[in-house]
Formats: sequence, C-alpha cells, structure tokens
Amino acid sequence: MRIETIGTEAQPLVVLDDFAPDPNALRSFAATAEFTPARNHFPGVRADLPETYLATQLPLIAAAAAQAFGRTGPVSVVDASFSIVSTPPDELTIPQRLPHVDAFTADRIALVHYLSPQGGDGTAFFRHRATGFERIDEARRELFFHHLELAMRHGGVPPPAYMLGDTSLFESVHIEHARYNRALLYRSWNIHSGAISAATTLSPDPIEGRLTVTAFLSIG
Repeated sequence: MRIETIGTEAQPLVVLDDFAPDPNALRSFAATAEFTPARNHFPGVRADLPETYLATQLPLIAAAAAQAFGRTGPVSVVDASFSIVSTPPDELTIPQRLPHVDAFTADRIALVHYLSPQGGDGTAFFRHRATGFERIDEARRELFFHHLELAMRHGGVPPPAYMLGDTSLFESVHIEHARYNRALLYRSWNIHSGAISAATTLSPDPIEGRLTVTAFLSIG
C-alpha cells in the first residue's frame, strides 16, 4: 500500500497492489456472469460480484481507510459490481463526457479494482477551472453545478469523447495508471473520471474489455 495526495487540495489516494488473493478466479467468475447495461451514467455494463469478494477484502479496505482517511467506523457497502466501460464515444451522453463525483460527504469512499491483465486505462482526477474546486462537498455543490451549467449553456457541451487530459472546463491534476490486480481508494467527492484513451478496446466482453470492480462504501 502507498498513499498519495491529489492536487492542491491534497486529498488522499490509496494505491493497493496485489489487492485480491486470486484475481484470475475473479476473471473466470466474470467470464460467466450476466452483464447488463449500467445505471447512474456509467458508460458500459455491470454484473454481480461473487458473494465472497467483499467479505474477503473489507478488512483490508477498513485498515487502509483508517490510515488514509481517518475513518475507523464500520464499513457499509452502498453498491459494488463488476464494471466494463464499453460505450462508443459517439454514443456518450453529456454527463458521460464530463468528470464527476459520486457523493458529497467525507464518509463515502470509492473503490476501483483493475482486473485486465494488460493493465489498460486508469483513473484521472481533475480541478474545475471556474471555481478551482477539486472536490465537491455539500457546501460547494450548488456553486459548482451552477458554474458548470452556465459554461455549457454559453460555450457548448463537450464533444462526444471520453474525458482525458485538460479541457476548457477542467484541468487534469493526477492520473493513476491501471495495473493488473491494483485497487484504488479515494473519497467519492473527488472530481474524477476513467482515463479512457482512444486506443482502449471498448468491448463488453469481460475477457477482452476493461474489466474492473467498482464499489461505493460508507465508512463511519
């Protein structure tokens, strides 16, 4: 485990290599799982995890969260699944072309676990140019979305492409690259996006595509 900080707001980012004891077994499970279109603006498909996954990994997640985020209470799973980014760029909705946050409170922690042996694309973090915000909590929420809506109303919406690098609206402050069996933990209020490059294979096949586990946790 290593702990880094993101941008000028120095939000913690936990990098856990060799995260799962048997990542190949997870890939084999995913290969026979039933993937369906994702909800909540995720640009791809999702499937259920094996029941043992979180039970095995939660103690490690809790220990890392205590060290990095100072969260020592019980861990509750808000949502967790296999996820594969598979939507072609020209089919992305406007929210899918932008970085995002997943929650607005300090207790909410996101997990991304990379399960593609070729490594592939990691996760990028951003600063909103108009406000300078790198994280969006409840106190910043209204101002952030006001500026974002105003900018797109007058300057147009982003082109149909995955978010990668600097744009007129956002500045890239950190990219953590994917690696097989690497997991990331970060607060869900960080502005972030999958760092999906033009060379990425956008296949919904768990063997060929960008297979990950994504989970959203609440830690007291």
